[in-house]
This record gives sequence, C-alpha cells and structure tokens, in this order.
Amino acid sequence: MITRPAPYHRTPTRAGLWSALPFCLALCLSTTALAATPPAPTKAEAGQPAQPPEGADTFHDAAAMLPKDSITHHNGTFGGQKMTYTATAGTLTLRDDAGKPTARMFYTAYTRDGADPAHRPVVYFFNGGPGAGTAYLHLGAAGPVMLDFPTGNPADGANAQIKPNPESWLAAADLVFLDAPGTGWSVPTDPKQADKQFYGVRQDAKTFAKAIQLWANTNKRLTSPRYLAGESYGGLRAIEVANALAEDQNILLNGIVMVSPALDMTLLDTENDILAEAFVLPSLEAANLALQHKLTPENLTQHLDKAYQYAVGPYLSTLAGTPPTGDAADDFYEAVANHTGIEQDIIAKQRGMPRPEAHDIRSRDGRLYSLYDATLSIADPFPEGVDNAESPEPTLDGFGHAYGSAFEHYAATELRYQTDLSYNLLNYAISQAWDYRDTNAPIVRPIPTLRRLLALNPTLRVFIANGAYDLVCPYASSRWVAEHIPVGRGRIGLHVYPGGHMLYTRPDSRAALARDVRTFLAP
Repeated sequence: MITRPAPYHRTPTRAGLWSALPFCLALCLSTTALAATPPAPTKAEAGQPAQPPEGADTFHDAAAMLPKDSITHHNGTFGGQKMTYTATAGTLTLRDDAGKPTARMFYTAYTRDGADPAHRPVVYFFNGGPGAGTAYLHLGAAGPVMLDFPTGNPADGANAQIKPNPESWLAAADLVFLDAPGTGWSVPTDPKQADKQFYGVRQDAKTFAKAIQLWANTNKRLTSPRYLAGESYGGLRAIEVANALAEDQNILLNGIVMVSPALDMTLLDTENDILAEAFVLPSLEAANLALQHKLTPENLTQHLDKAYQYAVGPYLSTLAGTPPTGDAADDFYEAVANHTGIEQDIIAKQRGMPRPEAHDIRSRDGRLYSLYDATLSIADPFPEGVDNAESPEPTLDGFGHAYGSAFEHYAATELRYQTDLSYNLLNYAISQAWDYRDTNAPIVRPIPTLRRLLALNPTLRVFIANGAYDLVCPYASSRWVAEHIPVGRGRIGLHVYPGGHMLYTRPDSRAALARDVRTFLAP
C-alpha cells in the first residue's frame, strides 16, 4: 500500500490505496478458539504486560473507546506443522519525554505455545501508505487466517471469505502486527498534535522503534532473533525503523522482509525521472506476456531478465538522448509497443513513455486494467474515454476495501476484541499530511541508510519480494537498488512472483512467498 508525497500525486485516486467500506461478508472460520471453558488467564499468567492500575492513565474521546487487551488460545496447521498458539489483541501506550501518553498503538501478537523464546524469531509487521493499517499483510499473507477471494474472480471482494491460512508465517516465527498511529485502531491521544508527533518519515520510524522495544521488553523477547516485515511504503519504513531501533533502542536486527517495497520515492516518480519510467516497462512487458499465456514458472526468470536488460539498456539510453524523429522514432515506438502490448499510436502519442495511470493505457477492449496488477481488469465504466482522474482503480477502489470489515469481524469473533471504532484501513488524511523531508532535503533518501545498516551489521539480511505485474512499485526498481549496494549485496535476496502489488492474493504466489520466507527465517 503506497501513496506518494504531494509532488508525485498523479491523480486524486492515487492519494492512497484503500479505506474500509462495509459490505456483506460470508465468513468461514475453522481455526478454533480453544477456551470455551474458563476465563482467559490474566496477562501476568500469560507472560503479557499487565493493564495499568485503574486511573494510571486517563484516556478521552476515541482513545477511551479501545477495550482492554484480549488474550485467546487457538490451534492450527501452518507449513505442515500442527501447533497451539496464543493471540493477544491490545494496545501499547506511547509517551512523550515527560511521560504523558501520546497514543494507544493497536497490535496483534501471535506466539507459539511452548517455543523457546531465545531461539524463536519474532517478526514485527507494518504496512505502508503512509496511512495503511496492517490488515493487508495480516489477512493477506502472514497471519493464521486469510481473506480468500473467489476462484476465477479475484476482484470479487463482496464474496471474499475468512479462512485458515495454511501458509501462515507462524510456522517459522512469532508474529506482531503493529498499526501506525491514525491507522487501524491506533489512536493518538491528541489529534491536533498527531501531524507533528507521528506523520513524517523520522517521527514514524521512532514511533515504531519504541513500540517494538515496548512489546519485546514486556514480553521478555529482547534476545529473540528480530525481523521487520513491511509492505509498499513499508519498505522505506523498514529501513528507517531499523536505523531508529539501532540508534534509539540499541536493538540490532537479524533481517528485514520487504513486500512490493518502495525503496526510494524518487525512483517511482515516472513524471520526472526517466529511470523510474524505465523501471515500469518490464512490468508492462511481463503483464503483456502473462495475458497471452506465454509466461510459465520455467521461463519467468528468463523473460523478466530480458525485459529488464532492454529497459535499462536500449530503452533508457533512447529516453536519455535526443528524442528520435522520422523512421528512428517509428522504430522506437514499434519496439516499445511490441514489448508492452500497447498500440503503437498510443505509444507514439506519449513519445515512447507510456504513463501507466493514463486511461488510454489502462483501457483496452472494454476492460480497465489495474495499476497494482496489470493483468487484473474490470469492465471499464468509461470505455468511450474519460479524464484520468475519473477512471477508477480496480484494486484501489474495488476489492481492497474488503480487508477492513473482514478484520473487524475476525477481531470481534475470534480475537474477542471489540470496539465501536471503525478499523481505519487507510487514512487518507495521513497520506496528505505526511512529511517526507530529511532535515533540509526535500525528500528522504533511505538507500544510503540501508547501505550503512548493511555495513555496520554483518548479520543483517534483506528479503525483497515483488509481483511481476506491479506498476506502482515495479520489480525493476528493487533489482536496480540491490545491484547498486556496494557492501552486503550478497545478503540481499530478490524474489519475483506472478502477481501484482498484493502478490499474495494469488494462492500459488502466497504459498511460494511463505516457503521462501520460512527459509529466510530459519537459523
């Protein structure tokens, strides 16, 4: 889930990914809560942080609507392993330097019963946006249950169902999902101060670093192997949080998992950077091949490599040089059309630089294709043509909404955590208010930070997963960044799967991702 800072917004619909929208959802849960009998154990008995004494903190307004932490016990089979586990849904209280509460930060933790905490890894999750809750990764990829979409109709969010997730990362590690203040059920205590306290790259990183320290300390997990997992803007966030953990909390990581990451916002700015434009081309080509049924698991890597070499080679050099004219221009436009499957006259109209958000790029044969998965389409409501800003996004405006109310239902029924507050799946106000500045620089550049982290921490490893058909955070940008890391390049693993930005919505890709992550997390 990613949004871009104001200079990079291309259409109003790209101001954020998704916000929760109620709908009727059929639910089928077979992961069972085991405690039909006695009351749940106290937090002290469960090794969880106890509730503060009555009156220790007085919360008001929305912060006062969050219930006490809930502990439930479950069983399931993940990665072929049967296990029992404990789930805790609750909040961490963040404080300023004077000790005054600044936010109640919602989290969901899953810990395997009976595991040795000294050797059992912990993965701390966050999504992106900025302003996205963790329900996407939680119900999409890693949690013990998943939101499953109808076979053959992946855009049908209204009929999606919650089901056990046999590919949960709980097979390899304990999981802690953290919602950023202003997202999910994480509530700033003073909304008027939230922009200053939380809504910026640096503030955000310090917030997550402190929340991770709080959870690890109260649960006696400071010595467990530690990993971060972030999606989309969560890639950039992971780099900054890793740095804040080391500098502010003296916590060094074992590894970082990035799913469809934004590693540097300038590398996604196709309007102003020809390198970013070149990175989109291989994803367009991969989608074109997939729609023609020419991609197979056996030839995927070969095709992706050829597409990448063309994009950063002849294509980029042509864009960087004097624009071709006459026969040379026709040859160039024909080559781009052949690679992307887009009609040559449209390529020529855009001078060889197809804007993926443009309606005449996304609309073909009465179908409207998604920026987040260039193989996924819906019936185009405006086949006659429309301003780009009026053309809906099949993922952004469609099935992605399903994750919000699905998580609310799951939390209330299975985790026994119920509140009148709506789960804020994507807070558009946060994305608009976000401060991307790095001191006096106009935008933060996290790649130098990643280079320092890899050099300073020889244990740190990085796992990057991309969907081949993602036009928002294309796999080519991840490859280019990894190839330009001078120290620790061998500790960065690149993985590309069939799918889009949310590659885990495809069962085969979700299973492959889980297998690869289990290997990555293994000691």
